[in-house]
Amino acid sequence: MPIKTKISLENLEVAFASKSNTELRKMYLIFATMNNNTAVKLGIKMANLAFAINFPIKGLMKKTMFGHFCGGESIEDCQKTVDELADFNIGTILDYSVEGKGNEASYDATKNEILRTIERSAGDENIPFAVFKVTGLGSYEIMTKVQEGKTLNSKEEIAFENLKKRVDELCNAAYQAKTKILVDAEESWFQDVIDDLAYAAMEKYNMEDCIVYNTYQMYRHDMLERLKAAKAVAAHKGYKFGAKLVRGAYMEKERERAKSKGYKSPIQPDKASSDRDFDAALKFCIDNNGHVSLVAGSHNEKSNLLLTKLVEEAKINHNDKTVYFAQLYGMSDNISFNLANAGFNVVKYVPYGPVEKVMPYLGRRAEENTSVSGQSSREFDLIKKEIARRRSVNN
Repeated sequence: MPIKTKISLENLEVAFASKSNTELRKMYLIFATMNNNTAVKLGIKMANLAFAINFPIKGLMKKTMFGHFCGGESIEDCQKTVDELADFNIGTILDYSVEGKGNEASYDATKNEILRTIERSAGDENIPFAVFKVTGLGSYEIMTKVQEGKTLNSKEEIAFENLKKRVDELCNAAYQAKTKILVDAEESWFQDVIDDLAYAAMEKYNMEDCIVYNTYQMYRHDMLERLKAAKAVAAHKGYKFGAKLVRGAYMEKERERAKSKGYKSPIQPDKASSDRDFDAALKFCIDNNGHVSLVAGSHNEKSNLLLTKLVEEAKINHNDKTVYFAQLYGMSDNISFNLANAGFNVVKYVPYGPVEKVMPYLGRRAEENTSVSGQSSREFDLIKKEIARRRSVNN
């Protein structure tokens, strides 16, 4: 029987148990900077310029932004982070965060690196998932043409076939390794192609266990129905259905493209609608537990608490491997560590790659923290409270 637990995400002693006083002070400085929009934009520009002119900034980045949000420059570098998270019953998803150069050689290089993450994950319960973006494996322009029903030329057809082979190779490798693999969601104008690739892989590799998971961005107003429809197809065809739920990451880009091309934006009218559909999707997945395996990717405290309630009401054990909570490394430790402390399955996305090549990721992370309503302020407030709590305990 599942153990009923009163979950609190406010226990700062648990949230920051892995952080020394020195690390906490470093976090204070990072989030204090990230609270300042101007400082964030200027810092990103200066860092990119420094790398462009070969100014020796790598050491500084490793001690600040890169060190906080990334596990290292290689899979091997990430081992320390994997071990530290495992000490608190939190799993790791090794997330190769280098953006490709848009040619066949770079797509093959990315595929080979993700194969290494799958190999590293095999047999290690501390690394239960691998992950990839389809745009790391092939051209989004070609996927856009396919989604729009346009004819590909012979060169494009070959490239698209190569893309499909790379996706299948990764999913097959995960199947052989008995690990799980997440297919990230991307922009709406080629997401249908990604979905088709994910569902083809599910039908091939999810007959016995849930290996392949597709991702659903609930800031799209059509996504809840798309999720339900995909689950119905999986049930009809007899394969296990893997769903990773997120709110979404391309809102401004989506709205701008819809406006420029004169079609209805796929984005929800407001945040409340995204929250409503995200929470409804959680309930749908839990109501269908046994056929649906869920990864809930969220930094929203209310949604995470709702999922704990749904799990307990459904009498699902906290450590049942069909339900995972996921957050990004370096963020929302109050959520991750408190949930793990209560016995739930929690994983952190741990980005890695050469510092200079991970700059686009770090830039997005910094800008998202300043743009997400209250996110960096929330992190900053929690850090300040924990510093004050430790001072009061020691005095």
